[in-house]
Amino acid sequence: MSQDLHRRPAALPMQRPAGRRGWRAALVAVAGAAMLAACGGSGDSYNDGPYSCSTSDRQVWLRDYMNDWYYWYDISPSPSPAGYTSVDTYFDALLYQGTDPDFPADRWSYLADQADYDRFYGAGETLGYGVMVTGLEVVGHPERPLLVRYVEPGSPASTAGVQRGDEILSINGRAASEYIAANDYTVLSATATNQTVTLRLANDEGERTVTLTSAIYDLVPVPNTTVITTPSNRRMGYVMVKDMIDQAVPRIDDAFGQFKRDGVQDVIIDLRYNGGGLVSVADKISSFPNGDATAGKVFTSLLYNDRKDDRYNESFRFYNYANATGLNRVYVITGARTCSASELVINGLRPFVTVVTVGDTTCGKPVGFLPQADGCGAVVNAVNFESVNASNEGRYFDGFDATCPVAEDFSQPIGGAFDPLRIAAEDHADGFSCTGVAGARVRPERLVQAAQSTGRSRVLGLTQPAQRQVRLAEPGDRGGMLAK
Repeated sequence: MSQDLHRRPAALPMQRPAGRRGWRAALVAVAGAAMLAACGGSGDSYNDGPYSCSTSDRQVWLRDYMNDWYYWYDISPSPSPAGYTSVDTYFDALLYQGTDPDFPADRWSYLADQADYDRFYGAGETLGYGVMVTGLEVVGHPERPLLVRYVEPGSPASTAGVQRGDEILSINGRAASEYIAANDYTVLSATATNQTVTLRLANDEGERTVTLTSAIYDLVPVPNTTVITTPSNRRMGYVMVKDMIDQAVPRIDDAFGQFKRDGVQDVIIDLRYNGGGLVSVADKISSFPNGDATAGKVFTSLLYNDRKDDRYNESFRFYNYANATGLNRVYVITGARTCSASELVINGLRPFVTVVTVGDTTCGKPVGFLPQADGCGAVVNAVNFESVNASNEGRYFDGFDATCPVAEDFSQPIGGAFDPLRIAAEDHADGFSCTGVAGARVRPERLVQAAQSTGRSRVLGLTQPAQRQVRLAEPGDRGGMLAK
């Protein structure tokens, strides 16, 4: 579980020690250093890509790139490409294995498809079926139900009427328990348009079969925003941010404009399914709750390896938005999929406002990427930097524990009146304590009412912290902290 960084016995060192790991005496903000068109562009020869797109040439190029740009370049393996039959297997062989006690093994770096990457971060679109499942919650438990936890608005699944809380009995005729046992849900991740997947579903209305056809559809990065009145008549603004992409910012600005007009006393930022994205978007989201008090101050600093730090270390600073609410406390709904750039919201705000986290422990990813295209259809997302906040706090590899630990109920609409995580935030704002045993952390009668509202409870707890972060384990999930 995570440590409370504010209770660490000693601060992270600001000076570089004799070894190569450490921090610069001063963080150098290089204008535009990481604004590299979101798909790479370092000013080095790597922009030209390998000599050809043959496997051997791509492997040699990848080895040279990693030796220069990878954060752990000097303590990671550097085997010869000979003997590796693909770029993917060779990439995995180059990853840091956890030999430094300050850093766990690299479980975040990955190769992405260029077209998919450009759709997501450029056009705000994605390719797929739009079904996201409770894979993390059932690891090692094939006897548990596999549930639909989220359906992308406008996706083929949404059009077909698939709903959160539906139980998946089978996929393409194969029992859901077999997918759970294998911990493999790639069948739900399409690789081209017009592919199909057949789901056998069950809910309170019975069983049915739907066949989904993959398509490219627009993302809805901010699917839910509302103003809440708590049982004690406290006004709270609620906004869910699913994808940290540029298209989210205007919707967030609109939401906080409404919050400000309605005089909210607290805000809830729901990041339970936000796997990360652009650092600049995390910065902008974090700038709305407080406003004047944080404007111009450091939100986060990105620290590169000692071959790049003089030119590329940079700080992102809080904005001063007209719609900022000027509050000293913010609630963040979190879970095992709250990762990377979404964790920056928590860490970046902590030096300035009270951050109350509700839900489950976050994934623990204080490192990020400066994505580099190889010119052959792939984007290398290899860890290039680690991040710290204005108080120089970082390295939260165990994630951030929830202030209010509350289990999610997948039968309840996200952010709805009976969502236990929203209820917990409301009750905490009304003065109820988050200490004590589970079930006593919020008003018990409200949880009973929530459970009775549908006649079925779909509460699945996570099993082990080690299962919280698996590279792109579930369809639709993206993990990333991109220096842009």
